[in-house]
Amino acid sequence: MKRILAFSVLSAMIFTLLIPAGAVKSDELRFNEEGTFTVLQISDPQDDHNPAYDMVNLIKLSIEQSDPDLIVFTGDIVEDSRIGDLFIDDESGREGVSTDDYATTLANVEAACAAVFEKAEKEGIPFAVVQGNNDYKSGVTNEDWMRIYSEYENCLVTDESGDSTGRIDYNLEIKSSDGKSAFNLWLMDTAKSSVNEEQLSWYKTESAKLAAENGGKPVPAFVFQHIPTDDIGNLFEECNIWDEGARLNTDDGMKFYRLNKEIANGYNVSGVAPGTVTEQFKAWKECGDVVGAYFGHWHTEGYTGVYDGIELGFTYGCEFAKTGPYGVRVFTLYEDDILNYDNELYVYEGSVRTGDAKLVKQIDEPYKVYDNPVEKFFASFGNVFTVFALVVKGWFS
Repeated sequence: MKRILAFSVLSAMIFTLLIPAGAVKSDELRFNEEGTFTVLQISDPQDDHNPAYDMVNLIKLSIEQSDPDLIVFTGDIVEDSRIGDLFIDDESGREGVSTDDYATTLANVEAACAAVFEKAEKEGIPFAVVQGNNDYKSGVTNEDWMRIYSEYENCLVTDESGDSTGRIDYNLEIKSSDGKSAFNLWLMDTAKSSVNEEQLSWYKTESAKLAAENGGKPVPAFVFQHIPTDDIGNLFEECNIWDEGARLNTDDGMKFYRLNKEIANGYNVSGVAPGTVTEQFKAWKECGDVVGAYFGHWHTEGYTGVYDGIELGFTYGCEFAKTGPYGVRVFTLYEDDILNYDNELYVYEGSVRTGDAKLVKQIDEPYKVYDNPVEKFFASFGNVFTVFALVVKGWFS
């Protein structure tokens, strides 16, 4: 009898060790005694084994200020290979993590991840990660990425979709105080472009299962992924070069667009053409669970809007080898009013070097309105100069 018991205990221990990172801990995600649950989104650290001082500090400050119940890193944890940083870390002119030697690249990636995940791990905060295009470009296999994630006690990454290309997709349920499924998070792997049909099929199947377990009602959910869907363009409206907030889109015949202030607000550098409804967006509508989808990838975009009942949001990056703004997004969910959540962007100001680094809540304004023609001209001067430069470039190309 003792031998049987010992064997059973040993088997249970081995089984536990074989469970992917996060499978045991995901049930710990639940609303606190105050009936709230806070999610911190951090995107595009995109660094290497010599991390930027301010990138590390941004993560530190964002965790200390938001006191999150969960952190979601939306991709590009590492930089594949690029020269460009100056005076932001202890090795100016870095080349990223990628090398000709896989073992060296892997060691670089592990060191880069340690800098990004250190604060969350130290504070015992659960965290999730989605893959970004630069994570793929690093050359490290997803098998090794999963091994890296498994080494962090607080990392909740699992691989659930069974996608034939090895994408890492999973979902995390947030339980109510009585243990029922109250909210859900979809963590989708866009690889170097977007999700594929297999991933969408997995999402639809799992969404239906959750709804069935919830008495036939869809469980409200967020989607987090690195590369945005083209539906983000539906937060914009076409305008002319002189309009406040006009942004040039060279991919659409030199047309100008701006955030549609009736449905969106925030800060944007790029103009996106409206009109596209992707298969992924259609799947969200079909399943009826997704209330918001949030992305990274573009670094300098920090805006939010609602299209066809679903909130879409771009979150700033925090790679200091590129120009800012830099920042994070913080969600606060309320158990007794699950669809009325808080969604706030915070922008990093100052620096470690100057000793005045801080995170400031972004006050969203779609764009300034200039009634004076002279003010309007100078406000649009950048657009005029950009068009002129492109025309001149065309002459000499």
